[in-house]
Amino acid sequence: SDVERGEAEMSLRRALVSSRTRLLQRFAQPKGGMGFLVDMRAELLALPKAEQHYVALDAELEHLFSSWFDVALLELRSLNWDSPASLLEKLIKYEAVHDIRSWADLKNRLDSDRRCYGFFHPRMPNVPLIFVEVALLDKMAGSMAPLLDEAAAAADLAKANTAIFYSISNTQTGLKGVSFGDSLIKHVVETLTQEFPKLKQFATLSPIPGLRSWLSKNGDAALAELDDKQKAALEKVAGGVSAAQLLAALDDPGSLPEKSVVRQAAMFCAARYLGRETAKGRPLDAVARFHLGNGARVERLNWAADLSSKGLKQSMGLMVNYLYDLKRLDKHRSLLAQSKIPVSSEIESLCKG
Repeated sequence: SDVERGEAEMSLRRALVSSRTRLLQRFAQPKGGMGFLVDMRAELLALPKAEQHYVALDAELEHLFSSWFDVALLELRSLNWDSPASLLEKLIKYEAVHDIRSWADLKNRLDSDRRCYGFFHPRMPNVPLIFVEVALLDKMAGSMAPLLDEAAAAADLAKANTAIFYSISNTQTGLKGVSFGDSLIKHVVETLTQEFPKLKQFATLSPIPGLRSWLSKNGDAALAELDDKQKAALEKVAGGVSAAQLLAALDDPGSLPEKSVVRQAAMFCAARYLGRETAKGRPLDAVARFHLGNGARVERLNWAADLSSKGLKQSMGLMVNYLYDLKRLDKHRSLLAQSKIPVSSEIESLCKG
């Protein structure tokens, strides 16, 4: 009967709550307890995979955190130069995409034409769980250098029509598997739109962390798809049509002109990596998986956009814009669910060589 079914369900729920769960819930209650559990899970995740007897504890913590850190319980807060110094120090500490080099660098990132937002939990009020840095511009950004130039004048907010998300950093290793990045972007877009009604374009300027690694392993197959004329031109300049020879010719990407065959071959490979390559129906690149999973599309590749040592090591200086077209987010998610990566016409053209 319905009554018996309901009683059976409640009995099952009680039976599945282990004594370990009740103990963890008690740890979370006192001041600092939630942070203790998050730090404890970070230590569990750092253990060798051979430590199998901790697997159940790790899974239980992840399950509890999924409830305790639900986005409905989090607070979106704006961070600026007037925020407490202890909080600003955490931005410097946890910045994971573009290292903050000094207090002057941080002040530039919190200038009048910038915004920074973070998600906070009431039991960890002084620690941003994730934060995003935003630049307000009059066009889509194509390079990190102007954004990080401390001497550059602030952009004119009256002309700003584009919000560029140029850094998103998770701060707590212990919350791995608990996703709230997509909700952060959604909330930030809503907040920015209220403050700046003229904003019409929301995009990222993102790294491509897996590109060089993929190119070194799979570049030969990608380059084999170039036509005979392109192969001959590349062989003449790079000495051959292999990934190793292409990478060797990319030691100074900033010096290559737009019509350079080496540059064109690298752009072709990058477009194929971002716009075609998948694993189990998902984009290969970790940053691409995040933004495309949120409904963005691969919009534009930017040459020599990050010439830092990290940028050169990851992607030969290439960066990508992911565009959040608010009217097409669901359409893009639907395409991705069919293992089709949503891309702009420009990226589609680059994919064809």
